[in-house]
Amino acid sequence: MGSLETERTTTGWAARDPSGVLAPYTYTLRNTGPEDVFIKVICCGVCHTDIHQIKNDLGMSTYPMVPGHEVVGEVAEVGSDVTKFRVGDCVGVGAIVGCCKSCRPCKADVEQYCNKKIWSYNDVYTDGKPTQGGFAGEMVVDQKFVVKIPEGMAPEQAAPLLCAGVTVYSPLTHFGLKDVAGLRGGILGLGGVGHMGVKIAKAMGHHVTVISSSAKKKEEAMDHLGADDYLVSSDATQMQEAADSLDYIIDTVPVNHPLEPYLSLLKLDGKLILMGVINTPLQFVSPMVMLGRKAITGSFIGSMKETEEMLEFCKEKGLTSTIEVVKMDYVNTALERLEKNDVRYRFVVDVAGSNLDQ
Repeated sequence: MGSLETERTTTGWAARDPSGVLAPYTYTLRNTGPEDVFIKVICCGVCHTDIHQIKNDLGMSTYPMVPGHEVVGEVAEVGSDVTKFRVGDCVGVGAIVGCCKSCRPCKADVEQYCNKKIWSYNDVYTDGKPTQGGFAGEMVVDQKFVVKIPEGMAPEQAAPLLCAGVTVYSPLTHFGLKDVAGLRGGILGLGGVGHMGVKIAKAMGHHVTVISSSAKKKEEAMDHLGADDYLVSSDATQMQEAADSLDYIIDTVPVNHPLEPYLSLLKLDGKLILMGVINTPLQFVSPMVMLGRKAITGSFIGSMKETEEMLEFCKEKGLTSTIEVVKMDYVNTALERLEKNDVRYRFVVDVAGSNLDQ
């Protein structure tokens, strides 16, 4: 196992101010303990939340900041009390690396709702050291927040599932939609989360409609992702014809948008499930909800238990994420392209194959 007490340094790519430009940054990893896993990063997905954080869109950013919370790596060492992992295992780390372990959400195994959760980056660990993410050579993570990547699943395919995949899987499971074949679901927004929403909902036996502001992604949604229907939200006639037709809508749009057009698509008792991180208030008129007993709710990533379930579900159903693999020296361009929605559908940084020092 080696000595986990030795202080190590690693190099990551960090933002140093709200410009969000990433550049090499060498820092000391936090001291490791008996329940920690030392991970050599193989690859890391790029999520829209990374942009919010590096650009201080939410007003809570601390610099220097190494983003990345869709991390896949290889276990290099384990602490003396680690039971779940061995050296050489291919593992994943998502958005959270710590929680209080004693509150109601923690005891219910939904630690993502713990008020004292510790984020993978832009946070402070219990020892006072800042947390840094997966755009780096190595990470030290508590075994509770590490998952095994199923055998046969490529690391770069698994990376986006650790956020985009479980973010969709969790509400479908929690709200009792997973095992109800024939449900009619809507996926609003066809980005990293949305494209996994189509694949996962289809694999659950649902009739899936992609909702987008223009027709430009119609062929992609239906021919490549397997959606059953495509609805252009700016087409008033189409929207009127689709009124009262959906059991749920997964709303993945990460910018301010009106809710009324989408609430009108829901059947009686339908659910609008919000997933986009938006820093301005959303609006709707109350009759849109009242006259149909509709629910506007939210869901946040997923628990470690759900992450493990989701990975097995994707393996069993043969689901993969649609990705574009890039080297670290391209990451700033990738972030710019992601902001313009110019990616099919998730960037994954090949960290192990990159020169992190330049």
